[in-house]
Amino acid sequence: MSNPAFFEFLCRMGDNTLVLGHRVSEWCGHAPVLEEDIALANTALDLIGQTQMWLGLAGEVEGNGRSADDLAMLRDAWDFRNVLLAEQPNGDFGQTMMRQFLFDAWHVSMLEALQQSSDARVAGIAAKSVKEAAYHLDRSGDTVIRLGDGTSESHRRMQAALDLLWPYVGEFFVADEVDSAMAEAGIAPDPASLRAAFDRRVADVMSEATLTIPESDFAHKGGKSGFRHSEHLGHLLTQMQWLQRAYPGASW
Repeated sequence: MSNPAFFEFLCRMGDNTLVLGHRVSEWCGHAPVLEEDIALANTALDLIGQTQMWLGLAGEVEGNGRSADDLAMLRDAWDFRNVLLAEQPNGDFGQTMMRQFLFDAWHVSMLEALQQSSDARVAGIAAKSVKEAAYHLDRSGDTVIRLGDGTSESHRRMQAALDLLWPYVGEFFVADEVDSAMAEAGIAPDPASLRAAFDRRVADVMSEATLTIPESDFAHKGGKSGFRHSEHLGHLLTQMQWLQRAYPGASW
């Protein structure tokens, strides 16, 4: 296994939590009720904290002296490796929570597997992160159930959110040469091996939420999309990186 492949994998993990964390943070001061405002802010903080660990290790593995902050704030959109689901706009509150649930259902399975990684540093980060991710999954799943099985309007919105976001979930489970190298080295699982647990978690929640899972997802539409520039990501990075771009080298 080459260091470039390991670096790429670590960036994927860190970029997922960074981009989703920033998306969730956009709710601060705008959530429907105060309790949700606080809960969403805490979720964002958890994700950004995990980003620090993943991108910190990525910088160490790369060996070019780049810190987690450098990787987060000084790369351009085409250098980010997050899944497309993470960068999708918040939409309404229901769409945000559906996006969170679908990510959480995958994230918990991935972190559980990474605790058995052949790299002790990866296993350590996973062990620290999985408890937070499990809490996120419980909370997002409960919210999807309450809104899906709520009023006719909340049900309609949650079904619309599921229909909109479901095409992106297949990307989690499509392997490329980096994933194959990680699996061969015992650092990370084969992405496809996580699909069964994901489907069980999603099916259980959607059943209680009285929501219908669409028949197809990204896996049936083509290969991995993590290297394609996204308009959504470009707009997000404009906001996230503004201070560092305007005042290079600023620290706080």
